[in-house]
Amino acid sequence: MLENDNYEKFKKDVLALAKIDLNAYKEKQMRRRINTLITKNGITTYDAYVSLIRKDKEKFEQFINFLTINVSEFYRNPEQWKVLEGEVFPELIKKFGKNLKIWSAACSTGDEPYSLVMALSRQVPLANIRVIATDIDKQVLDTARMGLYNEKSIAAVPEDLKKKYFTKVGNSWQISEEIKKRVEFKEHDLLKDVYPSGCHLIVCRNVVIYFTEEAKDEIYQKFHRSLAQGGVLFIGSTEQIMNYRELGFDRKKSFFFEKK
Repeated sequence: MLENDNYEKFKKDVLALAKIDLNAYKEKQMRRRINTLITKNGITTYDAYVSLIRKDKEKFEQFINFLTINVSEFYRNPEQWKVLEGEVFPELIKKFGKNLKIWSAACSTGDEPYSLVMALSRQVPLANIRVIATDIDKQVLDTARMGLYNEKSIAAVPEDLKKKYFTKVGNSWQISEEIKKRVEFKEHDLLKDVYPSGCHLIVCRNVVIYFTEEAKDEIYQKFHRSLAQGGVLFIGSTEQIMNYRELGFDRKKSFFFEKK
């Protein structure tokens, strides 16, 4: 039933209602995911689903949560974090000093920004560290602020940092307040909101793959503008920036790009 329904109108309704532009996402993939959710709610048309999320706050939150892809863990791809700690951080500190401006974009449940704080804490005092962490999804930001994680999420955290900054609570692990204090969480849509400026490091990993080529280019251009001269963009292991030179970047290492 849904397949023949008016998806174009649905996209417009979602834009008006949630300010999310579904045109920026790969259609086949996104449409399949949305159809699954709608069917799960026992609904057979896009119009009926729009009516539901318009009047039911919980269903609206469920929809937003479903749209945002949250696969997160601390120190994801540890070998890349070694490059960050061993090469990128020392260079940035040398270039910009100890008060680095770091943005974790599409930060999901907070694993990434907290990892950044812990990794950097080995090189500069905690009091100097400030990470801006943003995501489109209110619910994951609430989870991030809570700072409670399962065993699997924190599996790659180096043992010394785990001992220092985590406390076991039942079967979960609570991150310490001193790490939490270094991160400022905010709601932000990569496609339509204003980007922070003068960043020394932007981390945005395994998110841009869900966007169309046009949307990707636009995001990378905005990241470029957001970075200070000589600042670095750190992307995910599932991503490539083929046209990085055209966008004004130099490739430092796989997954690390410097603003020329």
